[in-house]
This record gives sequence, C-alpha cells and structure tokens, in this order.
Amino acid sequence: MPSLLELVRAHTDLDDDDVAWLHRLMADWQIIADLSFADLVLWLPDREARGFWAGGQMRPTTGPTSLPDDVMGTFVPVGRRRMLDESYQFGRLVREGDPEWRDDVPVRVEVIPVRRSGRIIAVVARNTNLLGVRTPSRLELSYLQTAAELTQMIAGGWFPPTGQRSGHADSPRVGDGFLRLDAAGKVAYASPNALSVYRRLGLHGDLTNLVLADLTRELVPPRRRPDEESLSAVLGGRADRDTEIATDEVALIVRSIPLRPLGERIGAVILVRDVTDLRRRDRELVTKDATIREIHHRVKNNLQTVAALLRLQARRTSQPEARSALEEAVRRVGSIAIVHETLSQAVEETVDFDEIADRLGRMVTDVSVLGDRVQVRRTGSFGVLPSETATALAMVLTETLQNAVEHGYPALPDPPDLSETSVRDGRILIDARRIVGRLHVSVQDDGVGLPSGFDLEGSTSLGLSIVRTLVESELGGLIEMGAAPVGQGARVQIDVPLS
Repeated sequence: MPSLLELVRAHTDLDDDDVAWLHRLMADWQIIADLSFADLVLWLPDREARGFWAGGQMRPTTGPTSLPDDVMGTFVPVGRRRMLDESYQFGRLVREGDPEWRDDVPVRVEVIPVRRSGRIIAVVARNTNLLGVRTPSRLELSYLQTAAELTQMIAGGWFPPTGQRSGHADSPRVGDGFLRLDAAGKVAYASPNALSVYRRLGLHGDLTNLVLADLTRELVPPRRRPDEESLSAVLGGRADRDTEIATDEVALIVRSIPLRPLGERIGAVILVRDVTDLRRRDRELVTKDATIREIHHRVKNNLQTVAALLRLQARRTSQPEARSALEEAVRRVGSIAIVHETLSQAVEETVDFDEIADRLGRMVTDVSVLGDRVQVRRTGSFGVLPSETATALAMVLTETLQNAVEHGYPALPDPPDLSETSVRDGRILIDARRIVGRLHVSVQDDGVGLPSGFDLEGSTSLGLSIVRTLVESELGGLIEMGAAPVGQGARVQIDVPLS
C-alpha cells in the first residue's frame, strides 16, 4: 500500500508545504471521523487533471464503517464521482441528497474541500453508514454539530491548526471525554465520560454552565497545575494544544480545539482522558528500572570486592601455580564486573559491547608482565547486545585475549645487556562483524603461534574449557582455533547467533 508522500510525488503537483498541511490534517482527523460517525477518505488531485487518488483513509471508532475495504492508492477518474469534481472545482462543501448504495448499505456522502493559503489542495469525502443511524441523543447531536463546524474550518483553511503538534502519545480521543465550551469558556455540554472524569477530580454536581478553567483551578492544587498561561489557553478553549493536570490521586490529559467555522472563535471542543493508571504504571516502570540499575551497581561492587580479596590472597601466596590461578580468577571476575558496571548506567537491559571490548583489551594488557609491549586493537563493531549475551561474551573475550598474551608472546631470558628488550612488540587484533543475524568475532595475534599438534577438543586448559563451554552451550555458537592466515601467530574465530 503506497504512502501519502509516495502518491503525492508520483501523481500530483503538491509541494512540501501542501504535504505538511495534509499530514497535520491526517494527524487529527480521527477526531472528525469519530464526531461524524463516518469514514473519511482524502482524495488528491492528479497532476494531469485526470481524476483523484486516494491518499488517506480513516474509519470511525464510534460507529459502523461504510468502507470495509481499504481504498488507499485507488484512482477515480473525472466524471465518475461528481461530488469530488464539484468540491475541488468550486471550493465548497457538496452533499448528495439521496444516499449511495454500496453492497446493500445506504451511505450518505459529503465532500469537503481542503483549503490552504486560498488554494484547494485536496478534498475529503465523508461517508456515513446510514444503517447505524438512529434517533440522535443529545451527545450525538453535539458530536455532529462539532463535526460540521470542523469541516467548515477545513473548507475555510482554518483547520488543521498551524501550531506545534502535541508531544503526548496518549492524547485523548472523543470517546474518552467530550466537552463543548462557548466563547466565554463555559461548558455548554459535557459527555457522561467527561463528567465522570471531573467527578474523579472532586467535582460535585454537573459541569454545565461552569467556567471550565475556574473550576479546574478550584479542583487542582497549584503545585500540580500547569503554568497559568497553558491552563487558561487550553481550558478556556483559546489555543489548539493539550496539557496535563493532576491531583495527588488523579491525572488527566486535556486537549483543546478552538471552533472557528467562519473564522471567528465561537467556542471550543475539549477532550479529556483519565491517565491515572498509565501514570502509575509509568512510575512503576521508572522505579523498576532504577532498582535494576541499582542491583547491577551493587553486583559490580560485590564483584570488585571479590576480585580485591582474590588479589590480596594471591600476593600472600608463595606458590607460583596458586598465585597464577588466583590472578586468572581476578581477571575473570573483573570482566563480569565491567559488564555489570555498564548495565548499571544503561536504561535498557542491553549494552554497547564495543566499549566493553576495548576496556577488556586494556585490562588484559595492564595486568600482564609485558605491560604496553603488546597492544590490543579493535576493528568493526559488536553493536548492542543483551545483558546475558554480553556477560558470556565478555568472559570468552577475556580468556581469549589472556591466552594470546600469555602464550603468544612468552618472555625470553634476560639478555646480558639490560638495554636490549626481552620480548618483542606484539599486536592483537579483535575484529567484530554482524552478518545476517549472527555475530562473527576474530581474535588474531602475531605471536609465536599454536604448538605443533594443538587440538582444541583435547586441550586440558581451564581457560579454553571455559571458552568452549560458554560459546557452544551458553551462546549456542561455534569456535575455531588455528594458525593466522597470513604471517605467524594464531587466530580464534567465534560465531554466535544474535537472537
């Protein structure tokens, strides 16, 4: 199904400002569809004047649809729908006296010109399924009157509003709560849902004939109100915008649309929505996120304490093998602590692993006896990984880098001339690539290479056993170790799924 912009570019002469106007109209036309109990279709004029293209469609949530099938992208030639031609040519509302029959359903059609800066840039067809029409209640009469005035505003070029759109994703709809204000800001009509919302705020009695802005000031404490300008503009029906108001128990979003069917403001429609439960869930999510980050922070602190204790024990151990084992444990615990430190600063349970990989490379070389004689460099990107994957991969990368440093660049006996170096400079390259839903990681050094006859499956090294277990069981991936493809050294290749 083509988008509005695609249809405009392919078939019309509308410019960017015209498209922006139509986008603003379509952002708010759910309100008009609901007030009208009717389907809306936006028709765009063909650049060669051959007819009209359906550039948008909206169904009502307050009544039955008259268009069960999507019409977006369809073409109607000139002459087939007389009302489209007349409305576009003469720039006026056109309404058929007799209903159209579509699949045994009577449909009343009205066509509204969309005016911008004195030009007609499109037309909107309003299609009402008459099978759903009954003797209208006061609520429905208020809806229909407001819809008629909004359509007059579209035809006159006063709707959609030119101001900045609301930033609320949970902006109220007609069914949430509907109020009609007169020019002085008094409530002329309030739907049952709107009355219920204000009674939850603390209202006793009816809303009719009350000045909505004054009433709201009485019900909402000053510290919970929006600024006075916003409150007066929105609840007085003078500005097309929304605001949020709340007491300690209730939270509302209020949307105001001034009514100017002939250019002068005659009143406003106010939509209200009770978002108390939404705000409570938002607070719970914020609290939960803060708790999770605090847990990660505490886990990181505990792991660093464990690493410090192991390091202290290693210093007091006289046996070289025991000291080496404790130092390896310190590195393993440290790699996990880095992941939790990153998670403690993140909003989501995901981490940018590039930063972790760089820190692990520095950590491994910092604690090595070779110091800065071996450098670790990264190419490519790991991207953002889930916390479970990041923790296991951090352990794998730490063991792989440590193995490359220890076994790829063994220290030589001290030469007689102490000015000569006892080890040669080395470089370890980490390369990360995301390829078709998988993460491919290569760790390659230019050291002495693997020993003759090396077999990963038959290796008894604890570090390599940890790496194999994590890659194959924890991450569900594959690992290979072999000689570097060019020059001397070794290369480890790890391939794991990303989902």
